Amino acid sequence: MEYQELVEKDFNHLWHPFTQMSDFTSRPPLIIEGGKGIYLIDTQGNRYIDGVSSLWVNLHGHRRPEIDQAIMAQLGRIAHSTMLGMANVPAILLAEKLVQVTPPNLTRVFFSDNGSTAMEIALKMAYQYWTNRGIGGRTRFVSLKNAYHGDTLGAVSVGGIDLFHSVYRPLLFPAYHAPSPYCYRCSLEKSYPACALACLEELEKIVESHRNEIIAIVSESAVQGAAGMIVMPQGYMRGLREIADRYGVPLILDEVAMGFGRTGKMWAFEHEKAWPDIMAISKGITNGYLPLAATITTEEIYSSFLGDYTKTFYHGHSYTGNPLACAAALANLEIFEKDRTLENLPPKIRLLSQWLDRFAELEHVGNVRQKGLVAGIELVKDKGTKEPYPREESVGFQVIYKAREKGVAIRPLGDVMVVMPPLVISLEELDRLLEVMYECVKVVTEG
Repeated sequence: MEYQELVEKDFNHLWHPFTQMSDFTSRPPLIIEGGKGIYLIDTQGNRYIDGVSSLWVNLHGHRRPEIDQAIMAQLGRIAHSTMLGMANVPAILLAEKLVQVTPPNLTRVFFSDNGSTAMEIALKMAYQYWTNRGIGGRTRFVSLKNAYHGDTLGAVSVGGIDLFHSVYRPLLFPAYHAPSPYCYRCSLEKSYPACALACLEELEKIVESHRNEIIAIVSESAVQGAAGMIVMPQGYMRGLREIADRYGVPLILDEVAMGFGRTGKMWAFEHEKAWPDIMAISKGITNGYLPLAATITTEEIYSSFLGDYTKTFYHGHSYTGNPLACAAALANLEIFEKDRTLENLPPKIRLLSQWLDRFAELEHVGNVRQKGLVAGIELVKDKGTKEPYPREESVGFQVIYKAREKGVAIRPLGDVMVVMPPLVISLEELDRLLEVMYECVKVVTEG
């Protein structure tokens, strides 16, 4: 089908996520037809480095033969069967594998199909954990400002990004929101490390003041991704675990974006050994092949649901534990071991760090942030005062449109340029990605 015909059909019928359609339809869209390795290929045959891993899901490259074959083999058996009251082989094997690669306190896996649902399940599990024990009055979660946990209403209720969430405020349940660990723009007007993690102290004050109504502490792991790749300062994650232990409440960690090696370790909370009581995972679980998510919890929480029917966890999805997706995920996890993916990351992480030092010298780069092979480059109108660009200037989007002209596909978070390539990216490819981003930031902000 010709490009212009596809454009017409897109503009007439599609509604794109997180996209102002009046802006989207004002310029020729990028339409992807194929992919190979770290590259996306459009309908004209142009290749683009997939600089944000197709929204943070691709780890080992597009058209990975091992995953292709695993899906085809499963297709020869069955594509889907329900898990309500029965099981399937790939789901059983994947649950076992996930328990093996997560901390030893996590023993039970509940499947769903995206990060939002994984978090929704975590919230409901934590709430019913208390009610199943006969403990009432636990009705509030503590989460963070600038948090993003998905777009379902429960996940939005514990979110904290006004741009995304404020319009739905009348529909949400109340939650307590502690200050974000956003050191560059600290809401407490302090500086790290002299602050001694004052934002964490504020969270503890909330838990202490409302100790008898707190269901759980909810946080992303190590990085507040959608808020602009806000990297939590050293000690923050460990502090969350200690507060949860001190007040006897579960810790729910959202590993949807930062799990599966993004930060240099399989799980972001491993950097500070902040083991969760409930964790949510998705995105990289199938290498972007098929929708799948999991909520993994402890034997203690699982056991509280055993007994008569009133303790049943009445939650599920039609495609829970889909065999095709689980087969893809198993093959994806095997690649980690076969390719020694995590062991090969340090040189790439160092190269990214070196480039970020160069970005930091640019006139309109206010802050650079990095955790493993993830980075955020915050563009500002005035470096001295940290004044942001007016939203209507869409500086971040100006940069990505320039980058497309040079064969790089990226997507900003406002005026924060995001770096999150597939883990399989070579040093040469990573160097090219960052070179293009540097040139385009410089041209847009200084040219």
